[in-house]
Amino acid sequence: RPRKERKTMPPAKSTTKDAKGKSKATQAAKGNVKKAGAAKKGKAKKKKWSKGKTREKLNNEVLFDKAGYAKLLAEVPKYKLITTSVISERMKVNGSLARAAMRELLQKGLITEVSKNGSQLIYTRQVTAA
Repeated sequence: RPRKERKTMPPAKSTTKDAKGKSKATQAAKGNVKKAGAAKKGKAKKKKWSKGKTREKLNNEVLFDKAGYAKLLAEVPKYKLITTSVISERMKVNGSLARAAMRELLQKGLITEVSKNGSQLIYTRQVTAA
């Protein structure tokens, strides 16, 4: 009967160490990694995520002082368009204080209501019939 061919094992990797104490097999593996890294350097770097746009923190007043209240009574009734955001920006007060100021000016009769729709309140100056 014919003899079966035996498959021979591949030769064992050399575990001889060089002067630095590293085996030749590990050095060969590291050399392959360095070559692969050199090939990747030609590609563009991966884009990093941005942290998002940061806005400057507003430092608006939460209460009127005497000067601010006097300015409110003098200037705001002269504005053509009076909304929470307009008062907040020009007077440097927060939104809730601007809404309260608009209610007070309306009660005093210094401004007139144009539209009151949900949270958006729109007022204008008092128009005198000439």
